[in-house]
Amino acid sequence: MDKFELIAKLKQSSAERIVLLVLDGLGGLPVDGKTELETAHTPNLDRLAGTSESGLMVPMLRGITPGSGPGHLALFGYDPLTYTIGRGILSALGVKFPVRQGDLAARVNFATVDADGNVTDRRAGRIKDEVNQRMCELIRRIDIDNIEFFIETEKEHRAALIFRGAEFSDALTETDPQRTGVSPLSVKPLDDSEAGKATASMLNGFLGKVKETLKTQHPANMILLRGFALHTAIPTFAEIYGLNACAVAGYPMYRGLASLVGMDVIETQSGVALQFAKLAEVWEEYDFFFVHIKYTDSSGEDGDFDRKVSVIEEVDRNIGAILDLEPDVLAVTADHSTPASYKAHSWHPVPLLVNSKWARYRSGTRFCETDLACGTLGTIQSLDLMPLVMAHSGRLAKFGA
Repeated sequence: MDKFELIAKLKQSSAERIVLLVLDGLGGLPVDGKTELETAHTPNLDRLAGTSESGLMVPMLRGITPGSGPGHLALFGYDPLTYTIGRGILSALGVKFPVRQGDLAARVNFATVDADGNVTDRRAGRIKDEVNQRMCELIRRIDIDNIEFFIETEKEHRAALIFRGAEFSDALTETDPQRTGVSPLSVKPLDDSEAGKATASMLNGFLGKVKETLKTQHPANMILLRGFALHTAIPTFAEIYGLNACAVAGYPMYRGLASLVGMDVIETQSGVALQFAKLAEVWEEYDFFFVHIKYTDSSGEDGDFDRKVSVIEEVDRNIGAILDLEPDVLAVTADHSTPASYKAHSWHPVPLLVNSKWARYRSGTRFCETDLACGTLGTIQSLDLMPLVMAHSGRLAKFGA
């Protein structure tokens, strides 16, 4: 019996509501002796931590740095080593593209390359959405023999690219070199299949046409492709947990993640106060609410320690809007750490608190890495979170006699 089978056997109905508040990339590393979370003024989160079960959480396995897809799937209880979902499909679902069986999707980064073809900015300065839309329109003019393709703006420098009309493989290398000063990589098949060779050849030809099409544009004069994926269906939240779930996420990829697991996606703009207000609007309609805050992560990726502190403080100032709804269970955590000093996702455990009337807590605990390391939960795996919040909401019966 695996975990999902056990939960299916034990799950029971309850009227209690669960909020999972994810501050993307929340975990940090010390700068001048303090992490971003330890530097931030967070009286409300600190007060909450003092009456909550708390600890640290390993996103996947110790030492493994997760992408946003695996990090969130683990939060939702799906083992990312079993449910390997490429970022491309998540991007496509996030922009509500009607993906079909057999479609190949990839995540696009608009990038800047110099006269020698070397990458100078992997994110093209985080271009505005309207610039992204204009670049997508130029790319749509490209022709590929016997294959349809679609490119849709996601947000800022990101877009979703979908190919249709052939037997594709997603066993492919990515074109993003993950550093500047070098040229984008060629797509190569990861196996000897004919589909892999044909798909790689088609993509390299397409990228050559993109380079020619965008050569006079600035700063977005090239694209980098990541997360090649064929469409895959997985068990839904309702099937596994019996939960009527929704997502309040402003960033398209996280809407895609929510859609993948069968959550309803609530239309909202990014912004702490806006998203918390939207949560209140739909409060009576669902029993599980995934609320995603993006800018803790992007601040960390940009190496902007102070801005990450500011986003954390903004969440703290506004969290009363969630507490006023009186959720029966409130979990506050992250999908991974993105320390500003590291400027990337990292493997470090993430902060966690779980608040409910059944919480076993340690008074005086602050919501910061140092205090949470001594919390009542200790250090757990992300895969343990959903059974934990299910138990706190009265949704899991006793196992065995």
